[in-house]
Amino acid sequence: MCGITGFWNPSRTNERELRFALDQMLDVLDHRGPDERGSRLYVDQGLALGHTRLSIIGLDHGHQPIEAGQGDYAVTVNGELYGYKRVRTKLACESLACDGKSDSAITLPLYRKHGLSFVDKLRGEFAIVLYDHREQRLVLIRDRFGIKPLYFAVNDSGIVWGSEVKSILKHPDIQPKLCPKAAVHQMMQVMVPGSTAFEGVQALKPGHMLVVQMRDGRLETNMTRWWDLEFPTSHDPNPDPDEYVQGVKERLIDAVATRLEADVPVGCYLSGGIDSCSILGLATTLQQSPVKAFTIAFDSDEYDESNIAKLMAERTGAEQELLLLTEKELYGPAFERATWHAERTFYNTLAVAKWHMSRRVRACNYKAVVTGEGSDELFGGYPFFKRDWLGREGEGGIFAGAILAEEDLQHPAWQDLCGFTPSWIQPWMMTLERVKPLLSSDIQDLLQEYDPVAEVAAAIDPDQVRQRHRLDISQYTWAKTQLEGQILTWGGDRMDMANSMEARPAFLDHHVAEYAVTIPPEVRIRDGIEKWVLREAMVQVLPRELYEREKFAFMAPPAHTDPVKRNAIQEMIDHWLTDDRVKSVDILDASRLRGFIDQAWQETDGTVARRNDIVMNHALQLHMLHGQYVEGLPLPVVD
Repeated sequence: MCGITGFWNPSRTNERELRFALDQMLDVLDHRGPDERGSRLYVDQGLALGHTRLSIIGLDHGHQPIEAGQGDYAVTVNGELYGYKRVRTKLACESLACDGKSDSAITLPLYRKHGLSFVDKLRGEFAIVLYDHREQRLVLIRDRFGIKPLYFAVNDSGIVWGSEVKSILKHPDIQPKLCPKAAVHQMMQVMVPGSTAFEGVQALKPGHMLVVQMRDGRLETNMTRWWDLEFPTSHDPNPDPDEYVQGVKERLIDAVATRLEADVPVGCYLSGGIDSCSILGLATTLQQSPVKAFTIAFDSDEYDESNIAKLMAERTGAEQELLLLTEKELYGPAFERATWHAERTFYNTLAVAKWHMSRRVRACNYKAVVTGEGSDELFGGYPFFKRDWLGREGEGGIFAGAILAEEDLQHPAWQDLCGFTPSWIQPWMMTLERVKPLLSSDIQDLLQEYDPVAEVAAAIDPDQVRQRHRLDISQYTWAKTQLEGQILTWGGDRMDMANSMEARPAFLDHHVAEYAVTIPPEVRIRDGIEKWVLREAMVQVLPRELYEREKFAFMAPPAHTDPVKRNAIQEMIDHWLTDDRVKSVDILDASRLRGFIDQAWQETDGTVARRNDIVMNHALQLHMLHGQYVEGLPLPVVD
């Protein structure tokens, strides 16, 4: 697990300038790879490859960039490539040697044998930048779900890339500036796939590769999709549930076993949910020694599920590390640091909690954990999936106003795309309507011609939703937007790697995923029970209390739930949302924002109060991002 960055500017061929620019870009990625730093310059081409290393596999043999053919090929890899020993052995039998014994070493021999289709041979979570000097070709590749990040910026000078946007913004050709359209999307929580908070900087979409080719002295780019989560147009009308239960069990055992392989200890994240408890249960059986489990606890019974996690830890004999978080940890300096690492806004301080947890993991001398992300996406775990297929039933509680809309909404772009407006986007449509009156005049003028809800729909491939079941459509559209845009970024990689810690989401193994999409909807959700097929596959692993439990929202307590938390966020508001700063950033109207905040603290309806908290979080972080990246303000120190 590492950080990668670099650039290709054909007109820049001064070695000192190349080195100076690359060093600055690597400096801001130290947290992703504190163990080692490497670089490779192709001075005559104006190309630079950089790498910061977090050593987990091949501790003494993993230096990057990796080269082959006397510099004809070079590659940098961020992530984990599983099954690499078998691949390496097979390559050796074909006289294709790997340079070193790290998992990343298989990339160049596979590329030299298979060309660009080599990516189909890879299993794991990864971002890869490969340079073929013979072909004058640069290739940027991102894994199937976007577990590992990769960003790029293309302009008249060339291309710049990095594992995080902050490294791109350090390049002399890139001017840090917040994108007004992206600001609106952040206020409503849903980004357009492939976009970032910053003008001119794009995210390489999951399952995509960008090929940059030198032709007649100019760089040409071509984007292609090499993998997608593809649901079938029809399902087995008479499914045998037991067959699918067994199929899920076998593939998940293999995925967890694969992710326990490392040259350092591997722990598990453990909440009170089915997903992480399943992972811990399987890991306990697969490991020879007790597993270390890391759990977040909150000081609110309504949001805390650590009691279930404790029960699971006791059942498996895991050594549990429990981290209790209060307003002191969730707001203030840690909130600001989490925002800097996220590079976008987040609606709930769960991101801050995850930042604290990864710090605790490293303090316990662990570099890697197996996690449960992706299960809800594959097996229909979220309440909005059930609503889209089965309608409203037994809803409410802390979901309302956060991930479920209290009204049924429609949008023409989504109606045209899906035949219905997915329930997952409806609460964010309501958030957008709450935000619109608070926007500055310039942004309101922008929205006269720009429809952010329609823009998200336009980024979805219509061929992947046509003739699909409603549940499949709901799961697919969520996976293409919120899974990558929030769960795997500010809820995953960005907070984990902030403290040099690698997360391995076993459910997002592509063998598990490609099987999961074939499971008929009535087996995924059976008799109204979400993730039924997973529950049955893990029935011998899960405590009875968890097996019978409905989906629980893993969120941190919002500010309105506690006067102490309210005071903590108000301190940040007083610092970051002054009239002068709000006017300078020019996304929100200062007087209307001030009135909204005053009114928000008087709100007694829990659903509306949750939505108000979301708006305040986003407003705060937009101004933090401007301060941190555009103004260059220093980051606070966290005790």
